[in-house]
Amino acid sequence: MALVRWVPASQPARELESFQQEVGRLFGSFFDSPTGARRANVAGRFVPAVDLVEEDERYVLRADLPGVSEQDVKVEVQDNVLTVSGERRSEREERKEGYHRVERASGSFSRSLALPEGVDAQQIQARIEHGVLEVSVPKPARRAPHRVAVETA
Repeated sequence: MALVRWVPASQPARELESFQQEVGRLFGSFFDSPTGARRANVAGRFVPAVDLVEEDERYVLRADLPGVSEQDVKVEVQDNVLTVSGERRSEREERKEGYHRVERASGSFSRSLALPEGVDAQQIQARIEHGVLEVSVPKPARRAPHRVAVETA
């Protein structure tokens, strides 16, 4: 079970900071890889490069998926977690006596990202163009404080 820090609704900046820290933690191990083989085919796994950008009204996740068609990609949201998964098939493979050469890494991939509370999963959009998957996640509506009237007895 994970500990989750409670942030009062009156502090949206802290909530956004917490989300940014979580994103940094999730993607940190990917970018801090000590080897240059981050996107290599390791045990049948292809690891696409991913950018996460915050815009005024949305978060945008961009993943480099060259050679992957929209039929080979799944974008799902379950329990406030966005998961991008799929498979890239080998484009060129050559086998001759004494060697085996593959031009591009291939295999299955999966990346998950915890979404901030209040994101409407029905409004998430995804499209793939020129080998780049773009997933648009609208920011949740800011919660305005509710003032309760105090009556006299």
